Amino acid sequence: MSRLQIFDTTLRDGEQVPGCQLNTAEKVEVAKALERLGVDVIEAGFPISSPGDFNSVVEIAKAVRNPTICALTRAVKRDIAVAADALKLAKKPRIHTGIGTSPFHIQYKLNSTPEAVLARAVEAVQYAKSFVEDVEFYAEDAGRSENEYLAEVITAVIAAGATVVNIPDTTGYCLPHRYAERIIYLVDHVKNIDKAIISTHCHNDLGLATANTLAGVQAGARQVEVTVNGIGERAGNTALEEVIMAINSHRELDFQSAIDTRKIYETSRLVSAAMHMPVQPNKAIVGRNAFAHSSGIHQDGVLKHRENYEIIDPATVGVAESAIVLTARSGRAALKHRLKLLGFRLDKEALDQAYQAFLKLADEKKDIRDGDLHRLMGVSKVRISGQSAESTAAIKKVVPSECTMGEWRIQSMTKGRDGICKVQVEAKCKGEVYSGFAAHTDIVEAAAKAFVDALNQATSAP
Repeated sequence: MSRLQIFDTTLRDGEQVPGCQLNTAEKVEVAKALERLGVDVIEAGFPISSPGDFNSVVEIAKAVRNPTICALTRAVKRDIAVAADALKLAKKPRIHTGIGTSPFHIQYKLNSTPEAVLARAVEAVQYAKSFVEDVEFYAEDAGRSENEYLAEVITAVIAAGATVVNIPDTTGYCLPHRYAERIIYLVDHVKNIDKAIISTHCHNDLGLATANTLAGVQAGARQVEVTVNGIGERAGNTALEEVIMAINSHRELDFQSAIDTRKIYETSRLVSAAMHMPVQPNKAIVGRNAFAHSSGIHQDGVLKHRENYEIIDPATVGVAESAIVLTARSGRAALKHRLKLLGFRLDKEALDQAYQAFLKLADEKKDIRDGDLHRLMGVSKVRISGQSAESTAAIKKVVPSECTMGEWRIQSMTKGRDGICKVQVEAKCKGEVYSGFAAHTDIVEAAAKAFVDALNQATSAP
């Protein structure tokens, strides 16, 4: 089984998302979480870009001991010297330097020539090598570079001392088989390729980042560059959790990593909270709905045998359990399961009756919660002046005979099908008027609770 190196660039490429910048303390907290997760390399920042980024690399190098700490540079001597300075306290430092190799970058970005770019690449690696032993070279926009020229550059930088060669699909342009072919071409045509590790770095502009990364690994790459939750420039980077769980789910790939998958979910939530970037509900592995089932057919299948509809055990990524979400699409099996958890055991006839009432309620609400099921089963406990009752007509049983309901009005209502309704109700008792207030998604329940509130005031009055 081959060992796959996990290079996490959440704190560098991931942090390039507009509005998601972190301060140094937050970066250190995320870096420590990545260390606990088990990543091999943390790309801590781009030191030349700002004093804050420089300081973050310094502090992460001090705080994290197990992973390699990497700093990004351009193929510019000043960048490299500053990165080396930021990495002085790192136990295992790496400088990540590089330059664009596609015709687009050479002509339009660099306004240069292939020969000059090759010379700059070699010079940058040699200079970085004078500071650290571990040097990674990135051939920016390798996904649109010409194979022959890319192979020439990679051969030269490995000869200059590069220990890792990064083949980025910078624009997310490649199809998986084309990206794999590019890696295979380098394996076959770079004579010293055995002296370096090939790394993938894929973007998600066409939604192919994970597929391209896996294709690259199958073609010979042994390092993958990823981010937590797939965050990053434009449409994002390859998602760490997707690559790891795809590899773990397909043993025929014959790869292993040091990632503790049980910490995936908590790391995802930490990054999401720190960067104020919510995880979309249907995000693979870490989304709210990744292990949620609302279709009756799916719910019945999962309850009979989890693997009918789940290829991953939620516990392996740190999620407590699958969620059976009750909606209008849910079947009897799901309702019976939830009611059993709440202590209700129904025979077939009672379940059929409950299910019909459930469907009517489910058509009115987006999802059904435990409190709704209690009310559905006729359990609604109210307490007035020390007396309590449980029934569908609970309030009537304990209302003092001298009290009646007066006016009631809706004070406010929030938007949406499940909006919160605030209700004011008056109770008239012994000639006095008492006002009660309550809020709920169900207007009738809000009114009932407001009436109980008013009655409690009346019965406690001197």
